[in-house]
Amino acid sequence: MSTITKRLLIGGLLALVAALPLNTMAGETLSRVVDFKVLKVGMSGGQPPMNTVNRDGELMGMDVDLAKALAAAMRVQLEIKKMPFGELMTALEEDKVDMVISGMAITPERTEMASFVGPYMVSGKSILTKNDTIAKITAQEEVNRDNLKLAALKNSTSASFVSTVAPQASLVEIADYDEGIAMVRDGKVDGLVADMPICQLTVMRYPDAGFVTLERPLTVEPIGIAIKKGDAQFLNLVQNYVDAYGKMGVMQKMQERWFKDSSWIAALP
Repeated sequence: MSTITKRLLIGGLLALVAALPLNTMAGETLSRVVDFKVLKVGMSGGQPPMNTVNRDGELMGMDVDLAKALAAAMRVQLEIKKMPFGELMTALEEDKVDMVISGMAITPERTEMASFVGPYMVSGKSILTKNDTIAKITAQEEVNRDNLKLAALKNSTSASFVSTVAPQASLVEIADYDEGIAMVRDGKVDGLVADMPICQLTVMRYPDAGFVTLERPLTVEPIGIAIKKGDAQFLNLVQNYVDAYGKMGVMQKMQERWFKDSSWIAALP
């Protein structure tokens, strides 16, 4: 199937979903979106292939495509608010954003703070490293070594993974993945713990850097959309859209574009 045909197919599917009516019993978040005709989505902009900034300074990635699709379905403008991953949940609680779409794993701790739609995909933890021995790790307990220094995104499940599963290792919290990748490259840490797609992408993106990653993820994590608690109508609306995208093949097309077709890597800085 050609790229043009795929785009036309996805465009047609999104148009069908956009015909779904907005819930008339609006809660606080839904009322704000409907009244101001703007959907504010928080994301880090530093989690390729989920979300990243291209050489023109524009956001792109699967999360960006999903945010655009939801805004189109709601017939409102999209405003993406880029901020460090560790600040996203606070921004949601303070109504600075209407939802968070940023490769965020659904966890019990986060579910205490927000409601989640999804999952819209499943991921798992891996390790980006230049050490062949570390790259052969196959079980969580093998990470628990006092001679390991591991970087992980601040306030992420990767950081929690290191703290819980590898308390003997030294955890270095980072603001974004570019910082962590540079630390692995320069030998400042032994590895970067991150979702497997990010590790795989980094290996492909820097073929001469000597990066390697695990063959299989150490965990299985559902990825979802975070929405502020207390707005069941908005939660139901977004879940309906995501379910419709799944049934109509839109989510699969998005995953194929960002996880199987590597041509978009050329647009990175």
